[in-house]
Amino acid sequence: MGKYFGTDGFRGEANVVLTVEHAFKVGRYLGWYFNQEDHKARVVIGKDTRRSSYMFEYALAAGLTASGADAYLLHVTTTPSVSYVVRTEDFDCGIMISASHNPYYDNGIKVINRKGHKMEAEVEAKIEAYIDGEIEELPLATRENMGCTIDYAAGRNRYIGHLISLATRSFKNMRVGLDCANGSSFNIAKSVFDALGAKTYVISNEPDGLNINTDCGSTHIHKLQEFVKEKNLDVGFAFDGDADRCIAVDDKGNVVDGDLILYVCGKYLMEQGRLAGNTIVTTIMSNLGLYKACDKISMKYEQTAVGDKYVYENMLQNGFVLGGEQSGHIIFSKYARTGDGILTSLMIMEVILEKKQSLSKLCEEVKIYPQLLKNVRVKDKKTARENPAVQKAVEEAAKALGEDGRILVRESGTEPVIRVMVEAATDEICAEHVDRVIAVIEEQGLTA
Repeated sequence: MGKYFGTDGFRGEANVVLTVEHAFKVGRYLGWYFNQEDHKARVVIGKDTRRSSYMFEYALAAGLTASGADAYLLHVTTTPSVSYVVRTEDFDCGIMISASHNPYYDNGIKVINRKGHKMEAEVEAKIEAYIDGEIEELPLATRENMGCTIDYAAGRNRYIGHLISLATRSFKNMRVGLDCANGSSFNIAKSVFDALGAKTYVISNEPDGLNINTDCGSTHIHKLQEFVKEKNLDVGFAFDGDADRCIAVDDKGNVVDGDLILYVCGKYLMEQGRLAGNTIVTTIMSNLGLYKACDKISMKYEQTAVGDKYVYENMLQNGFVLGGEQSGHIIFSKYARTGDGILTSLMIMEVILEKKQSLSKLCEEVKIYPQLLKNVRVKDKKTARENPAVQKAVEEAAKALGEDGRILVRESGTEPVIRVMVEAATDEICAEHVDRVIAVIEEQGLTA
């Protein structure tokens, strides 16, 4: 993880942590870097609905064109659409301006390579070095060598057509609810479901630049739960700000998170003979209940560090076709190189229609274990995690939980925090072990 670029791009409060100067320099470096090849660099840019996204779009475009690259503007669109356009239309790289599920006042810059997944760490490191003045000033393009900006809304439309083409059958007579989080999916998701014949009901699709992710979308799923029950819908899908996540709500109003989506889609693909190695890829945060359900049907699973970046790396190395996170980042590698919320909703619809079963019925086989996660702010993450007394408390908890639970203690990748998570048969058991480990951290004087 770099100084500015984390597992999901350069992210922080707009004009506080991430400034227009940063964006301009990112554009300057990328434009210069890809112009070293034997052609004029072409970079495609998408953005979400945050007010600051316009400011960063113009700063990035200015940096790119000043270095001699052409900037193609998709305007408001989803992260997976940028990934799709980059890899199918011969761009050198893509940039998505979004802070995903974060509040409106945050923003981020995600750089996507020509294969459609996250930019290599070595390129991000060079961008950081340029931002910090460790690389000499880059030459400015002059005269006919300057770049230009090009309206490229057509690329977003081609992505919509791609999604529609993936459906295996009509959605006619299906009553579907969509929560667009007042974000990137507001002008895409309904178009796709309407084209496929669904009776589509939409909420949180009136972005004003300040209401993205506000009490809506995949991180505030209660709103869609209420909507599904109120309208008596067959299924509901909630996306986050840049629509690379999807959390579903079944016909009874129950939440279907990323773990349940992996199980339902993984089992279906395995029955079809389409699940490579009969294996799904998860992160260490996936619920114990998912693994126990997988064991019963002989579906294998891999575990990676937290972050869809690591999930995709594992899938790429091993040829697996399905992986994701509890948070709803689901990757179907046959069709995409990153999590894609709208694509995920279409794949769930395929299972429902093909199996002729409700989503609640499809999820019945998985017993999700209660899970409690608490964050502890510490002086030093590594020191806290490796403290002998803390390690002993964790070992004792693991022994007490046995096969009917687990404990996970890990460092946050973005802040000075230790995360303590326990899964067990009851909420009370979870709280008992989490609180005991946190008490030891406090007794050792490790908290900030």
